[in-house]
Amino acid sequence: MRVAWDSPVTTIGGKKATELVKESGYLTIGDLIGHYPRAYVEKGSLSELHDLAEGDLISMVGEVVRAEQRTYQDKRTKRTAWRTLLQVKGADGTLAMTFFDQKKHTADWRQDLFAPGAIGMFSGRLKWFANRWDLNNPAYRMFAAEDDASDALAQMPDLIPVYPVTGKIDSWTYEDLIRLALDLVDDIPDPLPAAIRAEHELLSADQAYRWIHRPDDHRQLGAARKRLKYDEAFVTQMVLARRRAEHRAEPATPRPRIAGGLADRFDERLPFTLTAGQERIGDELADELAGGHPMHRLLQGEVGSGKTLVALRAMLQVVDAGGQAALLAPTEVLAQQHLRSIRTMLGDLGEGGHLGAAEGATRLALLTGSMGTAARRQAMLDVASGDAGIVIGTHALLEEKVRFYDLGMVVVDEQHRFGVEQRAALTGKAGNPPHVLVMTATPIPRTVAMTVFGDLDTSTLAELPAGRGDVQTNVVPARAQPAWLDRAWARIREEVGNGRQAYVVCARIGDEPPPEDGPDLYAVEDLAPELLLGPLAGLRVEKLHGRMASEDKDRVMQAFGAGEVDVLVSTTVIEVGVDVPNATVMVILDAERFGVSQLHQLRGRIGRGGHAGLCLLVTGVTPDSVSMERLVAVAGTRDGFELSRIDLEQRREGDVLGVQQSGRRTSLKLLSVLTDEDVIVDAREAATAHLAADPELAGTPTLRAAVAAIEDTDRASYLDKG
Repeated sequence: MRVAWDSPVTTIGGKKATELVKESGYLTIGDLIGHYPRAYVEKGSLSELHDLAEGDLISMVGEVVRAEQRTYQDKRTKRTAWRTLLQVKGADGTLAMTFFDQKKHTADWRQDLFAPGAIGMFSGRLKWFANRWDLNNPAYRMFAAEDDASDALAQMPDLIPVYPVTGKIDSWTYEDLIRLALDLVDDIPDPLPAAIRAEHELLSADQAYRWIHRPDDHRQLGAARKRLKYDEAFVTQMVLARRRAEHRAEPATPRPRIAGGLADRFDERLPFTLTAGQERIGDELADELAGGHPMHRLLQGEVGSGKTLVALRAMLQVVDAGGQAALLAPTEVLAQQHLRSIRTMLGDLGEGGHLGAAEGATRLALLTGSMGTAARRQAMLDVASGDAGIVIGTHALLEEKVRFYDLGMVVVDEQHRFGVEQRAALTGKAGNPPHVLVMTATPIPRTVAMTVFGDLDTSTLAELPAGRGDVQTNVVPARAQPAWLDRAWARIREEVGNGRQAYVVCARIGDEPPPEDGPDLYAVEDLAPELLLGPLAGLRVEKLHGRMASEDKDRVMQAFGAGEVDVLVSTTVIEVGVDVPNATVMVILDAERFGVSQLHQLRGRIGRGGHAGLCLLVTGVTPDSVSMERLVAVAGTRDGFELSRIDLEQRREGDVLGVQQSGRRTSLKLLSVLTDEDVIVDAREAATAHLAADPELAGTPTLRAAVAAIEDTDRASYLDKG
């Protein structure tokens, strides 16, 4: 029997294959063969034993050297039960294993199976018990008994694949079904153009798939991984190249800079000189806005580098040319902060329709989900009539009943909080495709930007404006040194005494249940009154969090910005966009609960007014923990790009790609966007060149099918969510 690449999995394996389809979601032979081993065990050795830690998943091939049976009292049933204790010897060590059984005949069968001299492969999670490493109830596959143990070892491959397991499907089942699929499959499709394969000296797809599952040695495995990594990079970059080409082919209404318009008048009033980066990127945006095709650009930069200013100058150019600009923010606090900030920067240039407005001024509109009916109706009217040139809002902007008069530009702030489909919902409100500027305050390593935001051109603001104060960051081990937390509160009092202001950041609001996986965490609702009655008595303390009413959040932020509040006890709603130059100290409690980039963002709220800042990361974790390493890294550098790389290295690759992938499971299995920079750069260049030579991919139908599969998945995800 022969099968095709797109044949159902169930054509090859009966009951086991049916169960696999149910548990894994793999439907075709190609899906199954695309399930790569997570590791390889060398015959007679332990795997992944460089740094043992409890809970680590390891695999071992070895010989049973001892097996004995013991009874014990089962705590649940109060009955006698049996355990089988094994010692399994590999080439580089011996490991203990324990199997627990409720019935005597099961234990007897197990002891016969594990007779001394039997060869097996065992896989399980490590447990430290009785001063030794132990595997409890590991999965296993036995190969031979004592009389032919040497033959069994000789017949085993030198590299045994260990597969990621799903549900009830173990590694051995995957190995068996994939071996059968490779034996039966005809014509494995090859998406790479022959010229590219030859140029990079890559295996054929057929050979790569066979060697990734059944390598004779590390050389074959390396060659297979090299080829399949390139496949992932090339097909992904081809999808992104097609998106860029589609964007550039769309018509857009040109929005040229108008001499003497709002943009020019705004620049004339600036009380400071733009940085070289702000000038350069501003010119870049101005040129693209004036073109006949829509701009699609990512603007990233350090905390406080002036991204909002750059975006505002571009929005004013669009307004001057008769269009509207919409700024989409992920939270109401950030949307309101953008409104206050832009209103302050524009002055009477943003008071269109009001008494005292400058000649030709535009109007600002805010649209959020919690606005009152009258305010919401007026905002929607200003947007639909075109009276509001700049519209700032949250997800409320995406609602179907929101209409624009002439939407010329969309600015998406903190893109990682939004999916592709949400950006599309807003851009779809324009007659012609609008210009799109995506902003992120989280610096992104180059290869991540090329893969996650690969359909966008990228601009980076690396320098900070003059007048920023230095910010010192210290880790405070509060549980080991309780007096240090008292000193943190004292530092806040000192700063307030000098006329400054402070933030205290908590991981919880206070009305949600505490976490089950650790100690109780500080909460805003509980801590604010405690501070008022205790270490910060006499100071003006207010609280801020996402569950407060919109008007209350706005009142607190305005009071803090006006200097009427000394200490703001808050959740991470202040993480981005909040700009209070007088704030100089921040205490982040339970700091281990926050990611590296998030801590960097929070820290960016202080030292914005020229005064030196102090950020205290309060934690109860042990000095040798991974969490402490993360906090020390944040304290050790203010380079956001370096910190973002550290942050992403500690997260799953799928989390990184989830920023843009419309909620679908990432297609990258071998390729790392953090470590395979050379592969990604080369694949991007090759994909762009190939698409230029063959825009419809007519000469490479297999590549066209692979690209279409990803595009169709994205499209289906969008339709499902729409």
